Amino acid sequence: MAILGRPNVGKSTLINRFIGRREAIVEDTPGVTRDRVTYECNWNGRDFMVMDTGGWESKPDGISIGVSASAELAMAEADVLLFVVDAQVGALDEDDVLVQELRKMKKHIILVANKVDGDREEALAHTLWNLGLGEPNFVSALHGRGSGDLLDRITKVLPEVGGAQIHDGYRRVALIGRPNVGKSSLLNILAGQNRSLVDDVPGTTRDPVDELIELGGSIWRFIDTAGIRKRANQASGTDYYATLRTQMALERAEVAVVVLDASLPISEQDLRIITMAEEAGKALIIVMNKWDLVDEDRQIALDREIDRHLDQVEWAQRVNLAAKTGWHRDRLAPALRTALSSWERRVPTSRLNSFLGTMIAATPPPVRGGKQPKILYATQAGISPPRFVIFTTGFLEASYRRFIERRLREEFGFPGTPVQVAVRVRERE
Repeated sequence: MAILGRPNVGKSTLINRFIGRREAIVEDTPGVTRDRVTYECNWNGRDFMVMDTGGWESKPDGISIGVSASAELAMAEADVLLFVVDAQVGALDEDDVLVQELRKMKKHIILVANKVDGDREEALAHTLWNLGLGEPNFVSALHGRGSGDLLDRITKVLPEVGGAQIHDGYRRVALIGRPNVGKSSLLNILAGQNRSLVDDVPGTTRDPVDELIELGGSIWRFIDTAGIRKRANQASGTDYYATLRTQMALERAEVAVVVLDASLPISEQDLRIITMAEEAGKALIIVMNKWDLVDEDRQIALDREIDRHLDQVEWAQRVNLAAKTGWHRDRLAPALRTALSSWERRVPTSRLNSFLGTMIAATPPPVRGGKQPKILYATQAGISPPRFVIFTTGFLEASYRRFIERRLREEFGFPGTPVQVAVRVRERE
């Protein structure tokens, strides 16, 4: 369920009332909540998720462009929309605009008149019938009045299974990259004539279509990131929208395919997108598209750029292809399989510690402050991506941690996945 409304109508206070603790940040200043934040809620044995959104504005500027974009994504994701109006102020023109946006979503809408602290406010709140959303639910989020009845109504209309995330066994691939690098051409050439394998999944984008595509003998779910159209009056918000789309695709994906235009120099934006995928902890494939436009000189320059800019992700799988002609598209499926298998690889603790013993004997950790930290043992704490925890008697320098990661890769592989190495310091007994 998503809670929507203008800034400062009491959305976060209402969430704190629902979850029974003060977790959403509340202030008297409009616009304190900026991101979509999700909370778990339980009412009468029914579990559901509540999304707190920033205040929606019909003509946003500055950072509020991003906030409104985020609220719109929440509308698209949620199964039920809770529209909150400040009963003491009444409905403003801006509320009417938001009502039109909500109706386009064709979802169940519950109208909430907040700040109804007594009979006088309740009498005023009856004017909210004019919004055309049916009977307003009178509540005072601050004092708790009417919140139980509202939760009863919410749980009655929520579906048994939400539509936001679909885990149907197909591996999820996010096709990301800056505009005009050929993401759509790549999707089309991969889909070939099989575009009937499209199914509409309610999820991240305004017209959310994921493509089910057969590739290399398996069916993959390609997550579409081309969803939200920028409104004409929000030119400055393009960057924010693009980043938001990419983040949402990454949230749902297991592997990120970052598409670069090989015929152009690697840009700052390309590197930012690669960093986003790495920080999200996803398996990573870098596709050098438009290879048909790469001549010998460009190839020499590109090799230099890769050495200079992509050394942080030299573990990523790389595929050179030309989406326009379909050249080398068959190399994508093996790269996807390799990256995912590394992403889910587990190293037995005995092998891990025998490797660690050999490594320390050859290259012990550097002395720090006159003391040499001793590495006690290591364990793999998780997969997707692989996470290792090393227990020591003292702090390990960042350079030595990077050395451990490099040696882990040399020993156990891990092509196509980030590897996370954490250190836990234990004082000597």
